Amino acid sequence: MCLAVPGKVLSIVGEDLQRSGRVSFGGVVKEVNLAYVPEAKVGDYVIVHVGFALSVVDEAEASQTFEYLRQMEELEELQPDPTTSPSG
Repeated sequence: MCLAVPGKVLSIVGEDLQRSGRVSFGGVVKEVNLAYVPEAKVGDYVIVHVGFALSVVDEAEASQTFEYLRQMEELEELQPDPTTSPSG
């Protein structure tokens, strides 16, 4: 199943089609393309699907989406792989 997941924008670099940022998904930070959401700024929550931010959402909506995903047990793919962690 493919999911769009909310994350918090931590930093932004570049412009236009080269615009990207570091986005935190409950502590897991990924590089995300922000070209589709030129209005997004640091501190905003964005909905991300396959590495592309698709829309900006408020914090309450992001929190509710995370809760739904927890209930569905769909957050495992965002967790670090214990077999590749430095301590594992």
